[in-house]
Amino acid sequence: MLVRNLADPEVGYVCGQLRLEGGEGANLEGLYWRYEMWVRTQESACSSITAGNGAVYAVRRSAYVEDDPKYGHDFGFPYLMEQQGLRAVYEPAALALEPPASEPEDEYGRKVRTIARSWGHILSGRMFRATRPLYLAELLSHRLLRYSTGLLQLGLLLSNLALLSRGRGYRRFFLFQLSGLALAGAGKARLPLPGARLAYYYYLVTKATVAGLVRYLRTGTPQTWDKAKGTR
Repeated sequence: MLVRNLADPEVGYVCGQLRLEGGEGANLEGLYWRYEMWVRTQESACSSITAGNGAVYAVRRSAYVEDDPKYGHDFGFPYLMEQQGLRAVYEPAALALEPPASEPEDEYGRKVRTIARSWGHILSGRMFRATRPLYLAELLSHRLLRYSTGLLQLGLLLSNLALLSRGRGYRRFFLFQLSGLALAGAGKARLPLPGARLAYYYYLVTKATVAGLVRYLRTGTPQTWDKAKGTR
């Protein structure tokens, strides 16, 4: 299923679908992952995917790059293919199955590690080298903005706080942000409120983008990790 895509000479990299199955507990990683796979499908259809998955992928032998191991293949190979004038595509029929971590706190450590590694690609500038405009737009929207979410949320909260005296609209929006944090707190406490689990998951993932940046700036790209509960 993977290598049939390499019949197209323009394809240098193929990533299959990692499907999270059988998750129990409060973690909503599976919900996020299904959305991520939908985005990956759209990227593959119009240009190239912006990241792959180490569980299931193939690279054309002639396109393989002996890259610095600190960067890793998952994030690096797709844009390295684009920089060679090749495409990186998604093949949903090639499946790898894993159970997710059962609790969002277990998934948090893995998020921090993978995001810290991703910041290396971004801050080094290597992912933004000469490439097609459409693919550059994908990198900026799906990768740069995604990993900047925590910084953007902090900026939104602080600027909103500074503008409270400027009008009722700012005060209402500030209450809206506080309500979101309160809902995340309810999710952490496992209270059965609509949207609480999702709000808490979003809070942890957003926090992980900042923690990952701090970790990268302090210690560089992580080379080892402790396995989260589950198999990831």
